[in-house]
Amino acid sequence: MKDKIFLSPPHMGGDELRFVEEAFNSNYIAPVGPQIDAFEKEFAENVGAKFSAAVSSGTTALHLLLRYIGIGPGDDVLCSTFTFVASANPIVYQGGTPVFIDSDLQSWNMDPELLSSELEERSSKGCLPKAVILVHLYGQPADLDQIKAVCDRFQVVLLEDAAEALGATYKGRAPGTFGLAGFYSFNGNKIITTSGGGMIVSDDEVLIRKVKFWATQAKDDALHYEHSELGYNYRMSNILAAIGRGQLKVLSERVRLKRDLFDLFYEKLHDLPGLTFMPEPEYALSSRWLTCLTIDPEQSGTDRDAVIKALSADSIESRPTWKPMHLQPLYKKCRIVGGSISERLFQHGLCLPSGTAMSSEDVERIINLIRKCWEH
Repeated sequence: MKDKIFLSPPHMGGDELRFVEEAFNSNYIAPVGPQIDAFEKEFAENVGAKFSAAVSSGTTALHLLLRYIGIGPGDDVLCSTFTFVASANPIVYQGGTPVFIDSDLQSWNMDPELLSSELEERSSKGCLPKAVILVHLYGQPADLDQIKAVCDRFQVVLLEDAAEALGATYKGRAPGTFGLAGFYSFNGNKIITTSGGGMIVSDDEVLIRKVKFWATQAKDDALHYEHSELGYNYRMSNILAAIGRGQLKVLSERVRLKRDLFDLFYEKLHDLPGLTFMPEPEYALSSRWLTCLTIDPEQSGTDRDAVIKALSADSIESRPTWKPMHLQPLYKKCRIVGGSISERLFQHGLCLPSGTAMSSEDVERIINLIRKCWEH
């Protein structure tokens, strides 16, 4: 039986174990310790932010940020529709209501024109949202200049979901550092991983201090356990931060490998009729966290699902692109602005295996199987 090729498995760099041993030797195992402090400092420096807070996941990061800006019952929050469900769920945790914005074809991210028109209409009615959650999809930065300008014009808080985009740049600057705050994920399938974890970044020191306070059960400064605010067990452990420090050292190399892999898939497959790779706008350098493409059934004579099944039959994991939030049963009653672009990207979109430790034989095996799907 052939070895299974996973979609985006972890890839250790070598220094992780050394930092973990340091953590064990220090006996700081709980969610406090020198590894967390160092990881936060090194991560903030890497992305160009002033402050950071290491937490248990990207989802908890967004939850803390939405609480910080005061999202509550009756508040609308605009959010990219073409994303993973964790970009929207924390809105509901806080009692807010998601309003979804469609993508553009240039980046597959939130359409700035649709966002602008929605905010214009809401402004005229006196019902502006409390925030915009902008997702940087599959390692691709959104059109930040336009989107930030629109949010600033209407004085709406911009939060950046850069969970999939660590290592990418927008005009030389890291996505996640343009709004009030941004956050990242270190889930096991991300470009670097701590097995599970997340990071909040911001230039607002007050914000970072507050979310750290809430993330550690909101314990007041007293000799005994005193709690005057609701808190959470959302902090990252010192052990996981140690893994993150080792992973951060190889981030630039992981981005290079991801981009090289995308280029190889493009070189070997772009001539297939009806197959179109995810574009990269001039303003962006994508991390290519996942290599994504669309397959037009009329032009290709095959379809996305057939390719997934062919790969799966040979123990190769691939998957459809995200199902838009406005099509999810959970959010079927929510307002959607636009919708046709993300629906089409979901209907025809495919994510190829994008692990940075794949061998050349693995990649060749994937390419050959895909090309066979076009043989009629």
